[in-house]
Amino acid sequence: MKTVSIPATGNEYIIGKILCIGRNYVDHIKELGNETPTVPVVFMKPATSVIGDGDSVVIPAYSSECHYEAELAVLIGDDGKDIPEAEALSYVAGYGVAIDMTLRDVQDTLKKKGMPWDIAKGFDTSCPLSDFVPAAQVADPQNLTIRLKLNGEERQHGSTSLMITPVARIISYLSTIFTLEEGDIILTGTPAGVGQVVAGDRMEALIDGVAAISIPVS
Repeated sequence: MKTVSIPATGNEYIIGKILCIGRNYVDHIKELGNETPTVPVVFMKPATSVIGDGDSVVIPAYSSECHYEAELAVLIGDDGKDIPEAEALSYVAGYGVAIDMTLRDVQDTLKKKGMPWDIAKGFDTSCPLSDFVPAAQVADPQNLTIRLKLNGEERQHGSTSLMITPVARIISYLSTIFTLEEGDIILTGTPAGVGQVVAGDRMEALIDGVAAISIPVS
């Protein structure tokens, strides 16, 4: 059973659903040559995919192209269904940073065949995740800077203000499909600059004023 915590409050949460939003930054859509969606692109990761600061990403043997995607992570603190957008942020317990590890070669092959690509996104160690800060500490989730360094070199640097679908709308939309529950986590998409990692690399993902994680690759 995997858990996450908000150290400032001492609260710990059993991880429920990990709901992820794809194609939520225009420049990232362009760099992968994808179409801009008319509604949020949603996929899921299992709780078993989560690792913490200092733990290692292990690239599965069935892939030779593993990519990083740094993202704002949202921890849900209350249960809700059909949540109005105007009330959505009140359901947030905390914010953190995550890296959505993606087996790009596997994903591309499965997409071309019209098949689900869960094994490209949900493998063990595919969700490095920080501790969370209380939601009250983040005045505006649409005014945060996401950065990722690979072996000390900055590769991603983007603002959450560039999200196509902002956090409150994401929460509201997801709650029309899934009942959101305490301990659910939402990954909100990645800005441009994604790229490949190999064994021996080290990633550092950070959101200024929120959280940071350092993750080796093996």
